[in-house]
Amino acid sequence: MSDLVVLGFDGLHTADEVLNKLRSLQKEYLIDLEDACVVEREKGGKVYLKQAVSLTKVGAAAGGTSGALWGALVGLLFLNPLAGMALGAIAGAGMGALSGSLTDFGIRDDFIKKLGETIPEGSSALFVLFRKVTEDKVLPEIEPFKPRVLRTSLSTDAEKRLTAELSKAA
Repeated sequence: MSDLVVLGFDGLHTADEVLNKLRSLQKEYLIDLEDACVVEREKGGKVYLKQAVSLTKVGAAAGGTSGALWGALVGLLFLNPLAGMALGAIAGAGMGALSGSLTDFGIRDDFIKKLGETIPEGSSALFVLFRKVTEDKVLPEIEPFKPRVLRTSLSTDAEKRLTAELSKAA
């Protein structure tokens, strides 16, 4: 089961920096990220969402691969597997990109937008959905960014521990 943590930051691009830090920690197997999203709220109140996973790209890649395979198989029936593979790859990539752009994966977009409207102007937030984390190694790495815990799906005790650990840097 995955857990959701939403962290708020004072700087407009601070959440991006923390996400980059978490990605590097993921390469070290200290956190297992399922999904993440950065929300920035500019002066004037305009909110920008930056999804960590582009489902359009993922869908296009998967659709192109399966389309090429099916196209080659159909092309064999007409004695032209290369043409079938090329046409299948193009059609599959197009359909995969379309289906990927219409899919909502991980953290729900409507939840992100609703909570993003509540953060102060000139600040950012990071939504992190993770499967597991090595707390004693990850938390010290993000403490210097002075995060505030905005929302979690953690138990009350775990949320209190997280808030206490992150407030050490403040």
